[in-house]
Amino acid sequence: MPAAMPTPARPARAAPPRPRVQASAPRETAEDVALGSHLNASTVAVISGTPGGTYFRMASDLAFVLDGVKDLRVLPVMGKGAGQNAYDLRYLRGIDIGFVRTDSLDQLRKDRRVGNAQAHIAYIARLFNDELHVVASRELTDIRQLAGRKVSFDVRGSGTDVSGRAMFAGLGLAVEAVNVDQPAALGMLERGEIAAVVSVAAKPVAVLAEFQAGDRFRLLDVPFAGAAAESYMPAELTHADYPLLAPEGAPVRTLAVGTILAAYNWPKGSERYNRIARFVDAFFSQYDAFLKPPRHPKWREVNLTAEVADWPRFPAAKDWLEHRSGPAPRVAAAPGEVAQFLTQRRAAGEVDRDQLYQEFLKWRDGRGR
Repeated sequence: MPAAMPTPARPARAAPPRPRVQASAPRETAEDVALGSHLNASTVAVISGTPGGTYFRMASDLAFVLDGVKDLRVLPVMGKGAGQNAYDLRYLRGIDIGFVRTDSLDQLRKDRRVGNAQAHIAYIARLFNDELHVVASRELTDIRQLAGRKVSFDVRGSGTDVSGRAMFAGLGLAVEAVNVDQPAALGMLERGEIAAVVSVAAKPVAVLAEFQAGDRFRLLDVPFAGAAAESYMPAELTHADYPLLAPEGAPVRTLAVGTILAAYNWPKGSERYNRIARFVDAFFSQYDAFLKPPRHPKWREVNLTAEVADWPRFPAAKDWLEHRSGPAPRVAAAPGEVAQFLTQRRAAGEVDRDQLYQEFLKWRDGRGR
């Protein structure tokens, strides 16, 4: 008789699924709501630049100096630099204020994708000039020797990427552009992988001043000529600024571009507008604190009443200045004016750049500006 087949075990009955319990959001107390509203109403976000850069340092100055003034909190946000900052200020949610440049604002205005940029961005103050730095081997004696060679312009979208490329184009100098961060670029320069490192930033730029490469490298002179003279200003870099890269007694000639502290132009009376207005009041009323160490020395070059041609001033800033007695606001020098002045002056290239610029200011004042 055949052996009985084993009875297959019955599968265990699955336990019925437990009904999902919808987790309810924790209830906020009136105190929670009030505290959150207070923190948001008192905080402004400032888009700056890359770590170690001028804008990053100056945004930190804003945070330290203005902390608690008018119950204010400044929140620095790391950015790519002036080129991208103009777009971030226009489009990124949560960004109230940013460091931008005159040429990056012009680029934004010319971008066909951007509608009416001047209606959305207003300036709080024209700050200072950022200088063009071109670091190369001492074997190079003329910037034109960089033609066709690899040159780093910092990360893509940075202020150096936008302004530096535009300056080179204005000089009619075509190079093979490379986009890497500045410390990496300096390493590539030391290894001979690129011919030069460009930085457009307020002197002294820490990463360049601290560049320890013996006597192998130097800052190259940049001529104030061509289309660059129509868009930028003449400037100088000295041995005091860069003891390892600039010779004593012979300033390095270069170009400069204006930096602006700009804000998103929220409707007057809105919550976001009121935040920026609170910042403006604190920034202007406490400005003397920015003139003392350890704050960045570029703060000492700022004239808060200087205007920016073709751009609106943020209404709260305009109101603040108009209700304070002081010298009448003046429009910052336009690059085209400098070019006009130079065409009327003989042997301009043989004159000290700082002296030349002072002569330009006297010339402009004599024309009733």
